[in-house]
Amino acid sequence: MRLKLVPQNTSFDFFSRWKVWLGISALMMVVAFTSFMLQGLNFGIDFRGGTTIRTQSTQEIDIGAYRDAIAPLELGDVTITEIFDPTFGADENVAMIRIQAQADAEAVSAATVTSVEEALKVAVPDIEFVSVESVGPKVSGELIQTAVIAVMLAIGAVLVYIWLRFEWQFALGAVAALVHDVILTIGIFSELQIRFDLAIIAALLTIVGYSLNDTVVVFDRVRENLRKYKKKDLKEVLNISINETLSRTVMTSVTTLLALISLYVLGGDVIRGFVFAMIWGVIVGTYSSVFVASTILLWLGVKRDWSKPSNTSGNQFANIDA
Repeated sequence: MRLKLVPQNTSFDFFSRWKVWLGISALMMVVAFTSFMLQGLNFGIDFRGGTTIRTQSTQEIDIGAYRDAIAPLELGDVTITEIFDPTFGADENVAMIRIQAQADAEAVSAATVTSVEEALKVAVPDIEFVSVESVGPKVSGELIQTAVIAVMLAIGAVLVYIWLRFEWQFALGAVAALVHDVILTIGIFSELQIRFDLAIIAALLTIVGYSLNDTVVVFDRVRENLRKYKKKDLKEVLNISINETLSRTVMTSVTTLLALISLYVLGGDVIRGFVFAMIWGVIVGTYSSVFVASTILLWLGVKRDWSKPSNTSGNQFANIDA
């Protein structure tokens, strides 16, 4: 027996309460933007600057023991990561310890590094400190700028791709959904003050790809149905298209969430921020593909047979309210 989270044939009216869904999206975006402006993001070492200490020992690395040894020093944001490499021998256990810059200094002071080394030697007597590297505020600022450019270029590329594949109305709907997803993801990190580092930028770009995939599947079916149902109004065609792809959308999202939730629970502190961003992104990405991108498309109107002028926005929303 096949598992079906959604019946094969559904007939939900996704646009009967379009004002409510757009209102919820607008409210969440305002809250996210306000939070970002008032308290900003809790930047990690990648963006704030700090010092990285590379260690090596013959003992297996216990991240919890390392963290307990460093905790009494009260150094703020400390990230401990075990490094795996097939070229390492059985007695080569390597870890990377990242410590945020202290009190507006460009890097962690030599005295602080010495304190960390002494604390770790108590927990792991044979530990060796292979290297100590610092990331100054200038490099951190460049990383922030590069990260913003990366996200903007990704969204711009999506705009061009959808425009060329479909029509400009589809492109604006897709980009509106992507901007919605990115703003809400940044907003939740600002509101909860979860550490924001380069891994989260990777998550944002992944969310852009995931949300776009969902949106393109719906838009592909919309384009097919516009040719198939030439006498139906756009609202009805969109409802048919979303219902036809709903089972696929839900199954894809649920299976993705199952894997992500497992990683969040069992993956440890190192990847928890990245996985949280992905979980949130899958949820809002699925929502925006249906309730944001499609509603924007309905408002703008599209060509019915790819040769006649597109319907006016006023007529489309007249259909919604009818």
